[in-house]
Amino acid sequence: MAKAARKTTATRKRTRKTTPARKSRKASTRGASRRPVRKWSGRVTATSDALDLKHNVFKQDSPAAIARSLKRSAERSHRRKSDPYRSAMSMLVFYINRAGTNLPAARKRKLEAAKDELRKAFGRA
Repeated sequence: MAKAARKTTATRKRTRKTTPARKSRKASTRGASRRPVRKWSGRVTATSDALDLKHNVFKQDSPAAIARSLKRSAERSHRRKSDPYRSAMSMLVFYINRAGTNLPAARKRKLEAAKDELRKAFGRA
């Protein structure tokens, strides 16, 4: 019995020594074995109850139309925690920040102009 116990511990020690080395960082970031990236901002966009926005509101061409739609949504929503101006502005800023570098320059200019229009709409020039 004692020999069998010694044999398993010796085997364990041997397997620990012969385990393969860790993969390099570069190799581990490639391929399909990577875990899918989960971003909290995607979940917020999909499930947030902050404001009920009109579909594709941020894709409209006119900054004034974007601001009007955000103002209307913010004033009608009863689930927001702060005043309508702050809710509308935070949704606009959240969208701009989430888009990041994928946002074309022309679209970003329109959204920045929509921030100015939103300030005018709420009388906060």
